Amino acid sequence: MMPKQNEPPLLVWLINRLACMPFAEVVHRAKHACTSWLVTRSIVHVPSAVLVQFMQMDAPVFSLPADIDVAPYIWEADAILAGDVSLFATGETHVGDPPAWNLNAQSSHGADHRTNASDSKSGRAPESDIKYIWELNRHLQWVRLAQAYVLSADERYRLGLVGQIRSWLEQCPPLTGPNWSSAMELAIRLMNWSVVWQMLGSGDGALFKDADGEQLRTRWLASIYAHGQFISKNLSRHSSANNHLIGELAGLYVAARTWPFKGRSYAWAAQAKAGLEREAGIQHFPDGGNREQAFAYQAYTCECLTIAGIYGQHSEAPFSHAYWRVLRRAYRFLRSMKDVGGNFPLVGDADDGAVLRLAPRDGGVRAATIVSLGDAIFGEPVAARPDDTVRWLLGEQKNWQRARGSEPSTDWQFPASGYFLFGARFGERDEVKGMVDCGPLGYLGIAAHGHADALAICLSIAGEECLVDPGTFAYGGAYHWRSYFRGTSAHNTVRVDGLDQSVSGGRFMWTRKATARVDKVPLSPAPFEFVGSHDGYQRLGDAVRHVRSVIYDDALMQLIVRDDIVGKTNHEIEQFWHFAPNVQVRLDDGKIVASGKRFQLEMQFSPNDLDDLGLQLIRGQEDPPLGWYSRSYGAKEPTTVLRARTSSRAATIEVRFAISVFDHA
Repeated sequence: MMPKQNEPPLLVWLINRLACMPFAEVVHRAKHACTSWLVTRSIVHVPSAVLVQFMQMDAPVFSLPADIDVAPYIWEADAILAGDVSLFATGETHVGDPPAWNLNAQSSHGADHRTNASDSKSGRAPESDIKYIWELNRHLQWVRLAQAYVLSADERYRLGLVGQIRSWLEQCPPLTGPNWSSAMELAIRLMNWSVVWQMLGSGDGALFKDADGEQLRTRWLASIYAHGQFISKNLSRHSSANNHLIGELAGLYVAARTWPFKGRSYAWAAQAKAGLEREAGIQHFPDGGNREQAFAYQAYTCECLTIAGIYGQHSEAPFSHAYWRVLRRAYRFLRSMKDVGGNFPLVGDADDGAVLRLAPRDGGVRAATIVSLGDAIFGEPVAARPDDTVRWLLGEQKNWQRARGSEPSTDWQFPASGYFLFGARFGERDEVKGMVDCGPLGYLGIAAHGHADALAICLSIAGEECLVDPGTFAYGGAYHWRSYFRGTSAHNTVRVDGLDQSVSGGRFMWTRKATARVDKVPLSPAPFEFVGSHDGYQRLGDAVRHVRSVIYDDALMQLIVRDDIVGKTNHEIEQFWHFAPNVQVRLDDGKIVASGKRFQLEMQFSPNDLDDLGLQLIRGQEDPPLGWYSRSYGAKEPTTVLRARTSSRAATIEVRFAISVFDHA
């Protein structure tokens, strides 16, 4: 049994981090640290918006949908006025009205902005997860108050919103506190502020109609200007230029189009638009997969790119056709991964990140909401009544499609990204849909959001999750939980000698990365025949090679997975199979039976292997963690994992899955 992993000491972390940086990045970060030190000590000051001329936006981007159900908007707005806000998977969290904006309501501890600014840049998250502070300060809830006022004309929502804006400006002056430590968080906040600003009539709107309205507008514009200046000068670069950079550029572009500050906004718009055009192409493979190898972050970047694109459509310089083609392929990738029940594999990191929550009760599968937006934009089949997110963003337009082409709306193979789908009857009630992951670990030098999941498999049957990727859980808090959820034992693959396939150097850093490759390319999803391997255990003193073959025969409704693990001396070899929490699993005389609502899966190991294999069902083990599932950020629940374990210098583990689908619901 492996002990819990401890977080590397700060000095070790620094050495690891420097080893992942090219010299240019070291110079860049040193300059940034020096500038931050000067600013926080008031030696250098941020220019004030009072010194520039503000010009009104020509027309709002958002429109009020016709025939909208007002009740759920009012219900959520009333909860916000009562001080209750949804944060991640926690349900309603009481934050007060107005909230203490620099306080983590989950832990009741304030944040030291110097510590958290450093931690947010370094990836050494504190025990009290700063993401809970950031989530509240994205101000998604302000949009709901604005919508409630527009829909009801009830002054309570306008006054409540004015009170929260004033309190935030008082508690969070420029460059002070945890809410000024991440350019991406500032960018998301600006996108929500833009929605509120436009919905309530822009600079001469309802927010500023009382006696103190002019003062509020002046103070808010000063903060907005400081946000834009901060983002433009603190864009994520080098090994951090991942989804953060796309979010930052999108927020800066939205700000430039919403608040045209004379002398600055045109420069912001040009900087952001050029960056988004570039990063959209760089951060996606030609087949549409995102290079971070994290499906939730692909949904997030699609949302950012789409929002920026919509604002661009309302300007005189819309984004290029090449930009929209990249985005269309990214949506196709996500759409392909969705099963008929609306589930997505939880590949890579996920933090439930949302840019805008325009629809009430928008707490379900975020990727599904984003895919529905892509469907509306690119003319894919949509429901007779699109959801409210689509209607607020696109209005009632019927011809919004961009970059339409001859490519199919879905696919089963994404060789550049490293994902292959197997199964049959995709999109139908009795669908069988599996996925093999043979992609890179992650993006850039630290592969921050990748998981050590080479050659892992996921499987859903009849729209129900069966074999799952257990997700992420949390970034902060106890280090061993972060290590577990991103480690090899949390995925449906093989682990050798209790070690992850790749070597971690910290919460968001891999110092040695396993490289996976496809040795036999499948020709169709059914019949499906795949062979892949990776070199993650070649680093051992006695180099070990892992090769996995996956065969699916739909005529027999049978899946065969064979693992060959070869070294020269004995090694401890473990094969893991994680089941969805609602799947019932039993082990009976070497045969495993997993049952869902409409399916049954029988697993049988090769008789030649059984004599040397130890089979064990584990659920919710704490020390070390094993048998856990996290559907949403900050939440985990026990689930059943089957571990097959042996000790050998050359082992073959073959398991056959017999699939049955039932007609009854």
